[in-house]
Amino acid sequence: MTTKLKNPLIIQDDERALLFRKGGYVKLLQPGKYRLSAWREETVIVLNVTKRFQIPGKDAELFLHDQELLAQLTIVEVQDYEYVLHYVDGKFSALLTAGKHIFWNVLKKHTFVHADIRQPEIGKDINLAIMSKLNGYYQCVEVANYETAALFYNNVMQRELAPGKYYFWNGPTTVLVRKTDLRQQQLDLTGQEMMTEDKVTLRLNFVCQYKIIDPLKVLMIKSFEDQVYIALQLILREYVGTLRLDDLLKMKQEIAAFVLSRLNEKGDDYGVQFLSAGVKDIILPGDIKDIMNTVLIAEKKAQANLITRREETASTRSLLNTAKLMDENMTLYRLKELEFMEKICEKIGTISLSSGGNMLEQLNSLLSAKHE
Repeated sequence: MTTKLKNPLIIQDDERALLFRKGGYVKLLQPGKYRLSAWREETVIVLNVTKRFQIPGKDAELFLHDQELLAQLTIVEVQDYEYVLHYVDGKFSALLTAGKHIFWNVLKKHTFVHADIRQPEIGKDINLAIMSKLNGYYQCVEVANYETAALFYNNVMQRELAPGKYYFWNGPTTVLVRKTDLRQQQLDLTGQEMMTEDKVTLRLNFVCQYKIIDPLKVLMIKSFEDQVYIALQLILREYVGTLRLDDLLKMKQEIAAFVLSRLNEKGDDYGVQFLSAGVKDIILPGDIKDIMNTVLIAEKKAQANLITRREETASTRSLLNTAKLMDENMTLYRLKELEFMEKICEKIGTISLSSGGNMLEQLNSLLSAKHE
């Protein structure tokens, strides 16, 4: 916009001029050549028709009574509850907020798409390709293929959202999307101190896997994971408190089956299905561990002694059987004698035998003398 006072006044094809006389608006001047009258105090404001129609310091309403001017303008009014997308010759130009917006329509075609932001979700009539040009006016929510989500307007639930990408206007309605992960999840209960029936305090590490099957029910539970954690903790305490320590150590697998069964009884209340459960570790106090190690060592020693006695008995029985056979069979006796000599010769360099007595008697005599 420029103000021109010189003569002659030339208005180009892409311009229009507003003629003023003594400060008051007179009429619209089309492209051409004009002479201004100084004594009439005539002035003009020249406007570029490719720009928006606006005159700083003056209300546009002062000019809209002029039908000739009005015919060359496009006017769009945007309500407080609206956003309007402005297109020039079919291409997106700008987003218009509440107010009156005026454009020249002589060289370019202006079209508008009205969006009621009281309904926040951006509809299919809006070309999503322009969303990058609307930063600050909308929010985008993505729901992954392993998720489901609940849509809330002003804290009132509207519907579930399937996996996909959703756009919402930033307007008077508060939009909240709460997502739920539908993948298998794991809950770890670690270092829980529990007391057995025989008053032994131990620490238990337990794990369970579950999957959400009713997302809406999960959303209605405050601190869902905390509540499931406490339910698991109470079931374990109930079970461990009915068993003595020795029984508990023997029944580790049965603990998992019992807990899984009890959890699934509560599964409908939480909107989940519990898939598996198990004991990871049972950690005993130091003094109990020492006692159990002592008992274990004693048991192993007793087992070792029993095995040793069995072996000694078997060896003695074998010797007895061998002796009986030797009494009954001189050839066997002779073979045994030779075997005995072979063993002696392996350990002794030179052996001298005197006559008299049999060989075994002399060797026994020799060995007895050496030991003395």
